Amino acid sequence: MIAGMTELRHKYLRHHKKFPHVWCSGCGNGIILGAFIRAIERLKLKKDDIVLAAGIGCSGRMPTYVDFNTLHTTHGRALTIATGIKLARPSLFVITVMGDGDATAIGGNHFIHAARRNLDLTAIIINNQIYGMTGGQASPTTPYGAQSTTSIFSNIEHAFSIAELAVAAGASFVARGTVYHAAQLDKLIEKAIRNKGFSVVEIMSNCHVQFGRRNKMADPVTMLNWFKDHAVSRDEGTSMPPDSLHDKFTIGILADEDKPNYIEEYSKIRKRAKRN
Repeated sequence: MIAGMTELRHKYLRHHKKFPHVWCSGCGNGIILGAFIRAIERLKLKKDDIVLAAGIGCSGRMPTYVDFNTLHTTHGRALTIATGIKLARPSLFVITVMGDGDATAIGGNHFIHAARRNLDLTAIIINNQIYGMTGGQASPTTPYGAQSTTSIFSNIEHAFSIAELAVAAGASFVARGTVYHAAQLDKLIEKAIRNKGFSVVEIMSNCHVQFGRRNKMADPVTMLNWFKDHAVSRDEGTSMPPDSLHDKFTIGILADEDKPNYIEEYSKIRKRAKRN
């Protein structure tokens, strides 16, 4: 049985040093942080065996609050730092947390090739459809027709589908959840960390301040209800007519494949090189 949130907070958070947090009231990042530490508790991992690396943005503050080995890296480079840590210390559980802009704009090539190599890392990508911390600019996941500070008359670009991109690039575990479906979220993160290979959990999260106010969803409850109304399970999606899915997105596990991962293959090469 999982411990209560008060107990988990004292066990896993730097609550006496780093709080109150910097996130806006109602931000979905708090829900994600709660799901993350519940997943760690389910896995019974030692805190010293976990590394959490983040890039820049609202999501980049998460390592500040957790009592693990943590790094706050540069914009778009969380996966490169995580790769080096995992290669140097393969026994560690290395996890990255990134925003949609951080992971798929400046960090886009790193993300694609981490999936292609099937690195033994877990990538938690918080998709709030906007650059939240840096001023509300359009990101690679801002929907077509949405408004932002760089698309005041509406966005004319089409959004990346992060989870589907990860599947196509070769990640062995891919899932998508939302901050509305909080009970599902920690289970998805738990399964991602258990997977031996590149694991991606895309989390649809609300930024009602930068995205919502410009797009008729100015409060967190409205955005949470939007996630509820537009998310469909994978099974539901396969049975729905294609024209009814144009404004929907799929949640749950989208890929779960047992395949060789880069870290294991690299270790074999090192052993062969030493023998020679």
